[in-house]
This record gives sequence, C-alpha cells and structure tokens, in this order.
Amino acid sequence: MLNRRLLLQSMAAAAAPTSLVDVRAQDEFPRSKPIRWIVGYPAGGASDLIARTVAAAMSTQIGQQVVVDNRPGSSGMIAAEAAARAPGDGYTVVTVDNGMLIYNKELYRKIPYEPVKDFASVGLIARLEFLLLANNDAPLQSATDFVDAVRKSPGKYSYGSPGIGSPHNLAMEMLKDRNKLFAVPIHYRGGAPMISDLFGGHIQYMVLDLASALPSLKTKKMRPLAVFSRKRLAAFPDVPTVFELGLADVDAVAWQGLAVPASTPLPVRQRLSAELVKAMGSPEMRAKFADLGLEAMPGGSAEMKSLWDSDQKYWSQLIRARKISAE
Repeated sequence: MLNRRLLLQSMAAAAAPTSLVDVRAQDEFPRSKPIRWIVGYPAGGASDLIARTVAAAMSTQIGQQVVVDNRPGSSGMIAAEAAARAPGDGYTVVTVDNGMLIYNKELYRKIPYEPVKDFASVGLIARLEFLLLANNDAPLQSATDFVDAVRKSPGKYSYGSPGIGSPHNLAMEMLKDRNKLFAVPIHYRGGAPMISDLFGGHIQYMVLDLASALPSLKTKKMRPLAVFSRKRLAAFPDVPTVFELGLADVDAVAWQGLAVPASTPLPVRQRLSAELVKAMGSPEMRAKFADLGLEAMPGGSAEMKSLWDSDQKYWSQLIRARKISAE
C-alpha cells in the first residue's frame, strides 16, 4: 500500500503543470537559505560597494541574508562562469555589466560562458558616467581646444586609459571613431596608477569614470573637460557634454544590473526583480549612490533586457570596426 501511495504521489508531481511548480518555488523562496550575490571585482571597489549597499536593503526587505561573494579577475569572467554554472534556484545572483554581457565576447576569442544563453535579467542597478579630464597644468583646458588640437595634429596627443577593452577605453574609441580623431591611448592597469601619473605630469589627459575621479574633482586636483553622455552631471553642472560640443552620437556609459542563471524559474526571477526595484527606488539609496559618484538606475527585467539589446549592437560594431582586442 505504501509503495502504491508513493507511486501515485510521484505520478501526480510529474503531471503537475510547470506553472504550479513555479508557484511553489516562488512561495518557498527565499526561506531555505541565504542568497549568494557574486561580484566579479575586488572587495572595497565601486562594484563591491554597490552590491553590498543594495544587498543590505534587500536582506531587510525579504527577511533573508544576502551575502556578497567576491570573485575578481579576468574582466569579470571568473564571476560570470561561477554564476552561469550555479543552480537556477534563485539563491545565486550576480552583478553583470556591459563588459561581462557585451564586451568580453567581442574582445576575447573564447570566454567560458555564453551571455545570452546563460543569464536571465533581473533588473538595473547603477549608471556610471565617463569624463575627459586634464591635468591642471595641461595646455588644452577645454574639450573644444583638445578636439581642435587633435584634429590639427593627428597622433601628436595622447591620453590615459585604465585598460584595453575597459568601458573608459571604448568611450574614447567611440569619440575618436565618430569624429575622425587620432589620439594615442596609453593603457594602464586600472585607474589608480593612471591618476598618479596625471598628478605627476607623466600624462596630461585621461578618460575616467566619475566614481573614481570624484575625490580629485572635489579637491580640484584635475580639470573635467567633457562628459561622454547626453546630459550634464548633477554634481558638476558646468561641465559640457560631448553632444553640446557638437561631437554627436557618443552616449557612452557603463551600467550594472543583476542577473541569475537562465534556468531560474520565472516567478523567482519576478520576486527578485520586485525586491531589487523596491530597494533601488528609495531616496536613501539614491543619495548613497550619488555620494559614490553613481546614478541609481532602478529598472526591472524588461528594462535591463532592452538596454542590453541596444548596447549589444552599439558596442559590438565599434569593437569590430576598430579591431580592438584584449588578447
């Protein structure tokens, strides 16, 4: 009799509609254990601070701990592979950005994950602006002067970039491509050594994100020349955009979002998305992000997928046309 009852129960479970199974998954989630949030960058950096700030808010909302797991290295590929191979149960989420979802596939011959097939979008988190910056003693003290000088003397001027294939590097490549400019990039391993060389006079110009440049801009140790976007920065409203300067079709920002393994049930993804949007929508969160030099970018799964799709075409074409490779 017992075996017959177990057999009937197994048959009923197998015959249950997928939607019912998903609803049960949603009802049970996230009761059983903490959620692991994988971040592909070192502890203490901007991406880590973003994740920990949002994770703390989500932990309070859902009544379950959200633990940050830093997996730095290989342009985010170590973290992406770990997340892609994780069970699709909602208990593993990962910070994703332009690089992990778009750039890496174009910059490297082979990567250990497939962005479109391996991940499902949960929602947007933050937007990061880029600036063209100058040493305070640099001879060209406006973006217009810089562009005019580069046009008149192709190859004479150089600028710092925090790494081949970084969003900073690609932002400047887009500016050069769209405006037929030839300036020479000097690539660094990150922003810190580049800033040091700017202060030391070894380079006079560079491209950097607002979060990394913010402390030096506040103390006026460097000069902002232009913003690589369609709108001015709230923190520095006097800095013109490249659009205002007549350098059209350059809207280069980095953005971060949250993703899960593609096999994660839809109701669980919807729950995570709702909690993320709620956490991102508070005035306190916006203020915390502004203090970090970031713009909070609340948006659900559909908004993130739309941005992902549009950026895919925008940046893939550039990387191929400019023959940019990180190898």
